Amino acid sequence: MPRVTAPAMSPRPAAAGSHASRPPSLALVVGAAFFLSGGGLALCGLAGCGSPRRLPISAQRPSDEPEPVPAVLEEPGEQARPFVLTDQAGEVFDSQSLAGKVWVGSVFFANCPGPCFRENQALADMLREIDSPDLRVVSLTCDPENDTPEVLRRYAERFDADTSRWKFLTGDMETIKTIANQSFRLPAEVGVHSERGVVFDRQGRLRGGYHLLQADRVDLLKKLVREVLDEPADDQPSATPAADTPLAPSIPAGADR
Repeated sequence: MPRVTAPAMSPRPAAAGSHASRPPSLALVVGAAFFLSGGGLALCGLAGCGSPRRLPISAQRPSDEPEPVPAVLEEPGEQARPFVLTDQAGEVFDSQSLAGKVWVGSVFFANCPGPCFRENQALADMLREIDSPDLRVVSLTCDPENDTPEVLRRYAERFDADTSRWKFLTGDMETIKTIANQSFRLPAEVGVHSERGVVFDRQGRLRGGYHLLQADRVDLLKKLVREVLDEPADDQPSATPAADTPLAPSIPAGADR
């Protein structure tokens, strides 16, 4: 099994309870926010991701934050909205390519050395363990200004990622936020993300999600993925509602055009 190494840490000392991952000019309180994470709240910003902390109920969920994803939905959710972003190779990624596939969605950013990296280690292990050509992973960066395709390409190499099955996507932040909030039902702001992975079936319907930093939850995620993969694959509709217009292609600053 390939050995995964964590990204090099900044030589600048980290503040207590956080990971220093950017020079001070980029570690301002831009997009720092609280979000639900496994029953508690975690603070994750461009300076890194902190530990879960308890807050009063009134502070636990902003009014515009999506409801947390159940572990397993009793009935399949709505189909994911169509979208177009840019992958780690600088190529246009159209969500229609997921038609007939089972896929897992997640949100991260490349310069976070702690929880984000562990989150992607769990996804890498899942893809190695479930070696199905019908399984895909779609990981959205929530720091598109810095996570250009070239940055994401190098990041993918740290996990020895098979990029035919695992796409690291970047683009316009508003588009990414819309996908995360409305289809993945995961909170996302600049440098702020949930640490859950969410499962979609061959029809592009949300089926459930689990925290990626807890080994027992990752095991349950794998179980759900296997169950959805075993479902009949015949009579598959489009992975996204045909009546909807895909979100416009989104090329971030600095991307290869």
